[in-house]
Amino acid sequence: MKLLSVNLGRAKAVDYTDGAGGRTGIDKRPVTGPVRVYAPGPRGTGASGVEGDDVCDLRHHGGDHQAVYAYAREDLDVWAKELGRELPNGCFGENLTTYGIDVNDARIGERWRIGGDLVLEVASGRIPCRTFAGWLDRKGWVRRFTQAAVPGAYFRVIEPGEIRAGDAVEVIERPDHEVSVAFWFRAFTTERDLLPRTLAAGDALEPGARDVARKYLERTGP
Repeated sequence: MKLLSVNLGRAKAVDYTDGAGGRTGIDKRPVTGPVRVYAPGPRGTGASGVEGDDVCDLRHHGGDHQAVYAYAREDLDVWAKELGRELPNGCFGENLTTYGIDVNDARIGERWRIGGDLVLEVASGRIPCRTFAGWLDRKGWVRRFTQAAVPGAYFRVIEPGEIRAGDAVEVIERPDHEVSVAFWFRAFTTERDLLPRTLAAGDALEPGARDVARKYLERTGP
């Protein structure tokens, strides 16, 4: 299990064919050398936890619970076949492109050590948006990505550190519950009846997601 690349995006103006536009850092490219990773601060003021990576929409992206985004090279390869085009590392807007580890099977609250110092904790999955669809320029992309339920994982930073391409990825703590990234994603998109079961992730569940699950449980009962 290893890190294939660390990917950074610089903010740029975009005007997609579907009408989405503005400024975005979704176009991430692999970089060489060490990159510092840290807790960026709360949503709304904190941006990316990866030094040199731009987050433009602080209302919906970035902050401590979305400090780092990872996607597996194996999943990119599957999408490349379906889309009929090359998908280089970073093209899904991921900061970390991994190899040899099932990112979507990671449990909420699972901890990874990357390199010598960095410790990350799985916080949630990625919910697709218009910017993502516009970037890939694929009609119906949000629906197709949602159906596949291989969203990749957002992480919070437990211990900051420096990482680089080739670093080993080690799972150092795996919670004993069923709430994987893929399970979380299905609960918050296509299978809302799963929402109460996400509460098994406890305090590792992002506060906003925990509130949604609790309100659903209050409305529907056990």
